[in-house]
Amino acid sequence: MQESSKKVLTTWLAGKSIQTALDAPSGDGWLARALGADVSMDGVDLYEQTKPGYRHFWKHDLDRGLPSEAASDHYDLVAICEGIEHVGNPLLLLRDAFDRLKPGGLLAVTTPSVWYPQARLQYFLRGFLPSFPALAGKVVPGTHMHITPWCYPWLWTYLKLAGFTDIELLPEPELTGKHLHERLLVWPSRIYCRGKLRKARTDEERDYWRTCGTDAALMGRHLNMVARRPATNHREAEVFSLVNTV
Repeated sequence: MQESSKKVLTTWLAGKSIQTALDAPSGDGWLARALGADVSMDGVDLYEQTKPGYRHFWKHDLDRGLPSEAASDHYDLVAICEGIEHVGNPLLLLRDAFDRLKPGGLLAVTTPSVWYPQARLQYFLRGFLPSFPALAGKVVPGTHMHITPWCYPWLWTYLKLAGFTDIELLPEPELTGKHLHERLLVWPSRIYCRGKLRKARTDEERDYWRTCGTDAALMGRHLNMVARRPATNHREAEVFSLVNTV
C-alpha cells in the first residue's frame, strides 16, 4: 500500500472515536501500528502470520467473507485495505463488514482505481486494465491475484447494496492526474458528469455526480473510500431505496 494512501486514511481517522477495529487483510500490520495501542485491533489475512499489536488474528480467505469468530455488532472500524481487488465475492465481504460493525461504525476501503484516462486508453488498446493482466495459466485459488477491478461508481454501488451510507471518496493528490494528456482526455467525462449533476433530483444523486466529476474520481490511480453503517439500520430498506431510484 502506498505511503500516500496510508497518510490519507490515517489523517481521516484521526480524531474519530475508535476503540475496536478489524483489519482485513492486515498485511504487514501497518494499520495496527498507525492507530496504536489504544485501539483493540483484530486481524485477518490469508498470507501473513499474526503481527504485534493484534488482539486476535485469523488466517482466513476473504473470498468466504469474514471469519465467523469475528463478533457481529462489535467494531467501531472495519478496514479493507488493498484487499477487495483480490476477492471474487466482494458483496459478501462488504455485507460481512456491515454486520461486524456497531451501528454508526465506520468502514474504510482502499484499492487501485481503473477509471483514470491512462487506464482507459490501455484498455482500449490492449483489452486489459493496468494491474489486471490476463491470468491464463496463472490462476491458482488462494493466490494473491488482482481479479476484480474498481472505480468510484462501481464501489459506490456495492457499498450501497451492502447497506452503507455517508459514502465518501478521500482525495489522494500524489496519485492523481500524473500526465498532461490525462488532464486533457478527462474533459469529456467531466462534462458528462456536470450535465448529470445539473439534472440530479435528490441530494444523493447530486453528491454522487459531484464526486464522479472530481479529479480524485476521474484521474486518481487509487481509491480511498469510507462509509458508515447507519446508527439505526435496515439494510433491506437501503437496498429497496437504491433499486427504486435506478
